[in-house]
Amino acid sequence: MADEPLVLGIETSCDETGVGIVRGTTLLADAVASSVDEHARFGGVVPEVASRAHLEAMVPTIDRALKEAGVGAKDLDGIAVTAGPGLAGALLVGVSAAKTYAYALGKPLYGVNHLASHICVDQLEHGPLPEPTMALLVSGGHSSLLLSSDITSDVRPMGATIDDAAGEAFDKIARVLNLGFPGGPVIDRYAREGDPAAIAFPRGLTGPRDPAYDFSFSGLKTAVARWIEARRAAGEEVPVRDVAASFQEAVVDVLTRKAVRACKDEGVDHLMIGGGVAANSRLRVLAQERCEKAGIRLRVPRPKLCTDNGAMVAALGAEMVARGRAASSWDLSADSSLPVTDPHVPGRDPGHDHDHVHEAGGENLYS
Repeated sequence: MADEPLVLGIETSCDETGVGIVRGTTLLADAVASSVDEHARFGGVVPEVASRAHLEAMVPTIDRALKEAGVGAKDLDGIAVTAGPGLAGALLVGVSAAKTYAYALGKPLYGVNHLASHICVDQLEHGPLPEPTMALLVSGGHSSLLLSSDITSDVRPMGATIDDAAGEAFDKIARVLNLGFPGGPVIDRYAREGDPAAIAFPRGLTGPRDPAYDFSFSGLKTAVARWIEARRAAGEEVPVRDVAASFQEAVVDVLTRKAVRACKDEGVDHLMIGGGVAANSRLRVLAQERCEKAGIRLRVPRPKLCTDNGAMVAALGAEMVARGRAASSWDLSADSSLPVTDPHVPGRDPGHDHDHVHEAGGENLYS
């Protein structure tokens, strides 16, 4: 519909420069420039490399998104940007670019939360989010259970990782198996030809006295690494496919078990799964099986919308506009540890004083 808000979203929290354009809940463009190949030789994301890549990719990616959507910059009703959490330097590039475009075009600016955006992106595929919705977000930096009653203002953390996030564990085990970086897709691929019951790897924080909704994957990571080292020390061949399948099963078993439990405990009949690891094929299958058994409706966006992208930021920005949320002020700052309880950062001056534009600032690298 023509009266639905047209919003451009910018995402630069890690190693991908994402620019999306959304009209209401309809995705018009999703342009991504990834620097993953530049990080592969280091076995992980290098913050300075990511920041420089964002600088180079920003303007071309925005131009590509506008062309793909078939709209002009002056047609936009607002510009949304990830204000945090994420890598401080990378966030600064996105926030600074969003401020510049918003100021030059005379458009309202919306600084939004990366995690809340991962939840909101599902609206682009499955329609408006039920309220409340339970969300399981799993990526290289997050393993979180969140309860959203209003995606623009009320997101409550239920549980989170206390050490390695699920995606980080995938990367580390892939490195031990010499499978390269990033680890998630390659382990998923090898696991399809392996036996998930071949090796009994531990399930972290699943004891009766453990936190019900928190996650821990460092013990699993260590157990898998030691198992591999023991085989190699004995001169035995490492069954890579079985290790990948058994490790992956241990991760998705815990993730889905705790997510379904949280839904039951809170009386919520919808579970949304997002984040890069949500693209994992076994996670999707097991989550569907367990949700059907529990009478819970599962919502998982297509894989491209699960990884970091500008479409999710635009989706949340459009929701902010539609619900009449206050725009962010020009002193909007990048916050590397922005809590998910802040889905939106209006700043000190919702009225938007165009006479004062401040540099975005941030500290404490997010890992």
